[in-house]
Formats: sequence, structure tokens, C-alpha cells
Amino acid sequence: MISYTIRRLLLLIPVLIGMSLITFSIVHLIPGNPAQTILGEQATPQAIADLEERLGLNEPYFVQYGQYMLGLVQGDLGTSLRTNNSISQEMWPYLAATIELTIFAMIFAVIIGVNAGIISAWKQNSWFDYVSMLIALIGVSMPIFWLGLMQQWWFAQELGWLPAFGRENPRDPVISITNLNVLDSLLNGRLDQMWTSFKHLILPGIALGTIPMAIIARMTRSSMLEVLRSDYIRTIEAKGSKTFSVIYRHGFKNAVIPVLTVVGLQTGTLLGGAILTETIFSWPGIGRYVFEAIGNRDYPVIQSGILVIATMFVFINLIVDLLYSYIDPRIKY
Repeated sequence: MISYTIRRLLLLIPVLIGMSLITFSIVHLIPGNPAQTILGEQATPQAIADLEERLGLNEPYFVQYGQYMLGLVQGDLGTSLRTNNSISQEMWPYLAATIELTIFAMIFAVIIGVNAGIISAWKQNSWFDYVSMLIALIGVSMPIFWLGLMQQWWFAQELGWLPAFGRENPRDPVISITNLNVLDSLLNGRLDQMWTSFKHLILPGIALGTIPMAIIARMTRSSMLEVLRSDYIRTIEAKGSKTFSVIYRHGFKNAVIPVLTVVGLQTGTLLGGAILTETIFSWPGIGRYVFEAIGNRDYPVIQSGILVIATMFVFINLIVDLLYSYIDPRIKY
């Protein structure tokens, strides 16, 4: 297991270098003078020259790339052109908000999707199977912006059960430690704030997790149907094993690999920033942060946002690969 992990980590090095090269080249792929594009057509020659000096655009390409990589190794993502603040410090609260929302959305998606898929496969062609797969089909097809607006109208406006916007009560803000509001509230000993932060997560988390939930349910059902028809499952059943043990202990363990793949891909996608969900619910996540940077032509922020999101996606795939080898030891050979 250790040697397999080391091999997988070594294979990440060329991938990460390739990603850094692609993200670094964004500015250089802009047609014309990058500094002119950033500042606009009305920029003076002196302003363009100053920006080129500030960004190092007057240096040779590989010198610029070397400086960029040196900054990345030191944890420096550069400086925002709009706010003149460190991108590393400025980005983390937005990234933490997206991580918190993604964790909630994926917990919801995995719990509902996996169990619905397992029961649908177990009760194939039953009313539960038809209803759950119909709901999964609707979940995949339903636009997130429509679902989010309906949630706000019904649960926030009509029933008044849940808040419709934001991450916290603006009159009682959470004291930031990790920028994960639910965790910070618990660390501060404020259970009331933790409950408030949790309620703010419910509507955007369900809206964001609906499509992954539907995909996971369909994949779980398909994978479980194949496993439940296997000879070894019939043998286990013939030995008198309990239904729960047959399905979850023996069946799902052998059907989990495709499901795990889908979970990893969906987690990486959600961490990339669900711009629609974050916009509808005024959630200050990484998607909105990068989207606003695009509108402001803040290319250092765009570069850093793409690099961070891509790096997280790569490491999620690494975790999934390691889980493969843990679940099925044959993989690492």
C-alpha cells in the first residue's frame, strides 16, 4: 500500500507542473499586449509600462515562469490587481465557504443517493424502484437555478423555516478561526451560531447536491444489479445470511468502485465553484470570486483560482485512487 501511494504521488508531479504551466500561460495567450488588455484601451503608455514592470511581463517567458513557480512553492499566489491584497489570504474565506457547502451537499447526495440506489436494485421493478429512479431522472434534468428559487419561495418565504441568503446571521457574525462557520461556531462554544450556520447550509446544499444525488443513485442501482446477480451472492443467500449482510456487507462492497468514481468526480466539480447556486443564495464561494475577477480582468486572481481548483480536483482523484486500492487490493498490483 505504501509503495503504491508513493508511485501515485510521484505521478502527480508532472501533472501539477503541467497545470501550473497552463495556468501561467493564460496571460500570455491574451491577443496583443496583456497589460493593455488588463488596463483597457484608454490606458496611457506609462501605465502600461508600470503594469508590465509590476507583473514582470518585460522579462523572458521562462524567467517569468520560474518566478511564478518560486512564488507557488513559497505559498504566494500573487497580488490582486483590483484590491492590491495577497491572493492567498483573500481567496481562503471564499474557498472555505465552497468547501463547507460542498461537504454538506455531498453528504446529502451520498446518503440519499447510495441508499436509494441500493434499495432500488434490491427491490427491482417495485414501486420504490420506479419512484426513486423517476426522482433521480427529475433531479438530473432539473435546472439548479429553478430548484433554488423554488426552495427560497417555499421554505424561506412561505413557510419561514430556513434562511434564503448568506452564510450567517449578519447581526451575530461568527468569529473566524478556520472560516468554516459550522466548525468555528463549535470551536467558539456557540451552539446557537452553529445551528444558525447549519440552517443557512440546508437550502443551497440541497440545491447543489440534487444532481450528484441523482447520478449516484442511478450508478449505485446499475452497479448493484450486476453484483446481486452474481453467483457468490446466491451462494451467500443459500447459506442463510441475513439480507442486510448480503446487500451491504457483501454486495455493496463489490459494487462501490464505480460509485466511488462518481462521488470523486462530483466532489471535484462542486469544489470548482457552483456559480449558479452561489449567486442565487448569495453564497460567498470560490466560484463567485473567480467570476467577479473575470469581470474585473483581474488575471492574477483568475490564474490562481484556476490553479487552486485544478489542484484540488487532482488530489481528490488521488484520494479516490488510494481508496480503490484499499477496497480492492488487486488494484495496487
